[in-house]
Amino acid sequence: MRHIISILMQNEAGALARVVALFSSRGYNIESLSVAPTEDTTVSRLTLVTRGSDDVIEQINNQLLKLVDVVNTADMTRDDHIERELLLMKVKVRTGAKQSLPELIKAAGARVLDDSPETYTLELTCANRHMDDFISQVGDCAEILAVVRSGAMAVARGEKVLSAES
Repeated sequence: MRHIISILMQNEAGALARVVALFSSRGYNIESLSVAPTEDTTVSRLTLVTRGSDDVIEQINNQLLKLVDVVNTADMTRDDHIERELLLMKVKVRTGAKQSLPELIKAAGARVLDDSPETYTLELTCANRHMDDFISQVGDCAEILAVVRSGAMAVARGEKVLSAES
């Protein structure tokens, strides 16, 4: 099963490497990874996507909490959460598809960042499952030249917050 794990960790050199090494040494694959400082510049939030049973993910979280740099963790997929991913995509429109691509872009809620005569550069922010569909649909009417994805990011719904104090 796919899991989004949110990790608060010290914003220090080597912290990310230690987290990634934990996954690598135990044979766990990281499908996507996003990391940036939080409102507290001494703490970063690392959001990663991995696959495994609930027991494996619980073991991963327990091992993460043993790392000196890790402040707190949460499996975002256990609770109600909001998930988004950013996509930047460059495409070359196929002859005869000039009409269908703008309709597809509008229907998906994507934005055109650059529409040069030869190519379009598109931006889409949505949940992972919608993004895969969008890429496939665009591929039906345009040649995909480049795809850049941020990886999933997630935050809990409601009042629940992953913090250094929890």
